[in-house]
Amino acid sequence: MAMHGTPKYGPGFKHFDYVNPNAPKGGEMKMAEIGGWDSLNPFIVKGEAPNAADLPFETLMVSSADEAFSEYGLIAESVEVPADRSWVVFNLRPKARWHDGKPITADDVVFSFEILKAKGHPRYRFYYAAVDKVERLAERRVRFSFKPGDNRELPLIIGQLPILPKHYWQGRDFATTTLEPPLGSGPYKVAGFETQRSITYERVKDYWGADLAVRRGEHNFDRLRYDSYRDTTVALEAFKAGEYDWRLENEAKKWATAYEDWSGLKDKRGRKQAFANQRPAGMQGYAFNLRRSLFADVRVRRALGLAFDFEWTNKTLFYSQYKRTASYFANSELASTGLPSPLELKVLEPLRDKVPPEVFTTEFRPPATQGDGNIRPNLRAAMKLLEEAGWQVVDGKLVDGSGKPFSFEILLVQPAWERITLPFARNLSRLGIEASVRTVDTAQYKNRIDHYDFDMVVHVWGQSQSPGNEQLGFWGSESADEPGGQNLAGIKNPAVDALVEQVISAPDRETLVARTRALDRVLLWNHYVIPQWHLGLDRLVWWDKFAMPEITPANGVQPMTWWMKP
Repeated sequence: MAMHGTPKYGPGFKHFDYVNPNAPKGGEMKMAEIGGWDSLNPFIVKGEAPNAADLPFETLMVSSADEAFSEYGLIAESVEVPADRSWVVFNLRPKARWHDGKPITADDVVFSFEILKAKGHPRYRFYYAAVDKVERLAERRVRFSFKPGDNRELPLIIGQLPILPKHYWQGRDFATTTLEPPLGSGPYKVAGFETQRSITYERVKDYWGADLAVRRGEHNFDRLRYDSYRDTTVALEAFKAGEYDWRLENEAKKWATAYEDWSGLKDKRGRKQAFANQRPAGMQGYAFNLRRSLFADVRVRRALGLAFDFEWTNKTLFYSQYKRTASYFANSELASTGLPSPLELKVLEPLRDKVPPEVFTTEFRPPATQGDGNIRPNLRAAMKLLEEAGWQVVDGKLVDGSGKPFSFEILLVQPAWERITLPFARNLSRLGIEASVRTVDTAQYKNRIDHYDFDMVVHVWGQSQSPGNEQLGFWGSESADEPGGQNLAGIKNPAVDALVEQVISAPDRETLVARTRALDRVLLWNHYVIPQWHLGLDRLVWWDKFAMPEITPANGVQPMTWWMKP
């Protein structure tokens, strides 16, 4: 089933194009994660789950990595859906089994939906808000009915539903953290762990879905191990010493300089390669907490954006590797460019009095500099905006009409961000603004983020090639005050709400692209974040003990399609 149009893979397909269907099974891949964890339940807001904690669990359907948004049956053997997509029926595979051997039934599907909405992470309540009811029709047949409205994405959203075992969770508190590995049905299960140190997943030898077309050529390692590191620098040195095998490098400086002394490259026992992807980069930026009155005025937010010198940062700290982000859907056709098209204007015109006028007249471009460290022109423009908003400099400090100084905290979770953020704070100090930079451990950071106890943070809103209902959680007014939600900025904007609904109800791909671009413009011109950068590459280093398929799909490298060399 495709969101729009026809799926790439037709009836009877044998495997996805980007896998090796004959990949041998065996061996172990060791990886790393930064920060600790204290729970094996990845579906709730409490606690911190380890990397890949969802591996033991399967969904009704699964997406391919080389299409905008198509899904194929996994636990579901077949799907019934009417032309208007007002309901969907899933017929479950008779051979689908839990790891204890019991069959997966419609009762499990109903239970999963209800428990995730009632006690799961808040994102599930928003994601499934348009579901009217779920009904068990037979032992392996279940129906979801949707509330009135044009929402073609809903059958695919339900296809992503993680299915949990009703019989296992009876008598257990789903909303509480646990170190007992929950029962699953997926290709891996937890084999052993030491909290705050490591976790190992073991391939299920008699996994019921191994021969399905959607799983052939995937999950080839017998074991996957993730070691926990508190510090990114320590993790890098551990990799170079051979403590783990495979690393996705997210830091430009490390990519440029940190592997020059790696013995793996010198003696050709290791590899370092960047793989291009067509995956939407989304938005990474310094996010304002609009719940703070300090950031209520858009002129203030715009002024602070002028103090961030991307060009200098990119040249001095990143070896000129990055592109400046100018869209919430960067690196994709969904990103807005130029002025609104006729299709965009169709949804923007009714909102003209509710959105910034620049949406209609000016292409959004983040403030730029020459990259030489001279940011005085930007700071002069910033000061003009701040004065218009009622701020003035007194004795070197920016104060409001009552004399209260402009001060706030930039909260970080990794020390690596300090070398990027401290120069930004110094630029702000030239405006009379006191911006303190504070780095905390992962547990404290998560707790503060979940309860919106911050002024500004670095945040990434990831995007897919087919945006839809998840946008409610990102920007919707109802999600702004939900603990643990994804509307980190606290946006409550009726125009944004209306545009999100338009994106969700888009009847075809062309309309979806246009409506997404319209939403993008309104988000950008409200200056909810200070945009940072994106790359469009997966930068990988690994010990040369693995092989990979010849094709890299549009969504980027898929490590679960790799295999151990003989």
